[in-house]
Amino acid sequence: MTRSPKVVALGGGHGLAASLSALRHVTDQLTAVVTVADNGGSSGRLRQELGVLPPGDLRMALAALCRDDEWGRTWADVLQHRFRSNGELHDHAVGNLLIVALWELLGEAVDGLDWVARLLGAQGRVLPMSAVPLDITARVLGLDPAHPEAITEIRGQAEVATTEGHVVDVALDPADPPACPEALVAIAEADWVVVGPGSWFTSVIPNLLVPELSRALEQTGARRLLTLNLGEQKGETDGFSPETHLEVLAAHAPDLRIDVVLADTGHVPDPESLRRTAESLGAELVIADIADDVRDLHHAPDKLAKVYREIFA
Repeated sequence: MTRSPKVVALGGGHGLAASLSALRHVTDQLTAVVTVADNGGSSGRLRQELGVLPPGDLRMALAALCRDDEWGRTWADVLQHRFRSNGELHDHAVGNLLIVALWELLGEAVDGLDWVARLLGAQGRVLPMSAVPLDITARVLGLDPAHPEAITEIRGQAEVATTEGHVVDVALDPADPPACPEALVAIAEADWVVVGPGSWFTSVIPNLLVPELSRALEQTGARRLLTLNLGEQKGETDGFSPETHLEVLAAHAPDLRIDVVLADTGHVPDPESLRRTAESLGAELVIADIADDVRDLHHAPDKLAKVYREIFA
C-alpha cells in the first residue's frame, strides 16, 4: 500500500483554505503553516485587546480541514459563524474566540490549535508561521497624486491589502521573528511543499520573509509547488500578469527554488512567456482547469485535488 505524501501548505486566508480543502482529499499527512500578520476585523481587535496572535487565518485553515460528514460541516459552520449585534461582539467569529480562549487556558499557541483540531476532527494540523504577532510593511508607489513617482511606506496587512498605490515590496516587523519550531520540522520532513494561492503580498510572500522558515524551504528535500492566483487582486496586485506574480515572489525569496508552477487554463494569456518565467525559477509549468465554474476568481477544491494528486504521483 502506497503511503500518502507528507504535504506542507503555506499561506493564509481564502487561498490557503481552498488549497487545504483540496489537499485533505489527497493526503492524510497534511500541515498548514499560516501567516500571522492580520490587523483588521475580529482578528485585529483581539490582537490589540489581548496581545495574541491574530487567529482569523488560523481559524479559516482549521475550518477548511473539517471533514465532509455532519460533525465536520457543523463545526466548520460554528467556527466561521460571526455574531451580528450593535455591541462589542459584533463581527467577532466564534472560532476566533474559541482559539484565543484555548491559548489563554493552555498558554501555548500550538497546543491550543491542536486542541481545536481535535475537537473538529480536522484532517491535518494547523501551525502559525511564527509564535509572535507580526506586522507587514510595504513600500508603495503613487499614493501621493502630487508626487506620483514618490515611494510611501505603509504599515498593516489590512492597509497593504487595500492600498490605492502600487506595492513595490513588503517586509515584516520584526524583521527576524522566531519561526514556529513545529513548522520547521514539518517542512524538513515533507515530500511536497505547496505555496499559494492567496493574497500575494499579505498571505503568500510573508511566509518567505521569516528567515528561519525561508532557510527551511531552501534546504528541505521536499519538492515545491507554487499555485498561482487566477488573476490580479484589487489593491495588492492591480495589473499583475502571471509572470509578474512569479517575478515578485522571486525578488522577495531569491534563493528559493520552485519545482512546479501550477496555473489555470483560463488565466494564462501567454503560456510560452509564463513557461520561460517558470523555468527561470527552475520550475516546470503545469496548466490545468482549476477555476471554480460559479465563483469568479476562486479555485475549485475538487479540481485542485485532482491536479495535486496527478502532480504528486
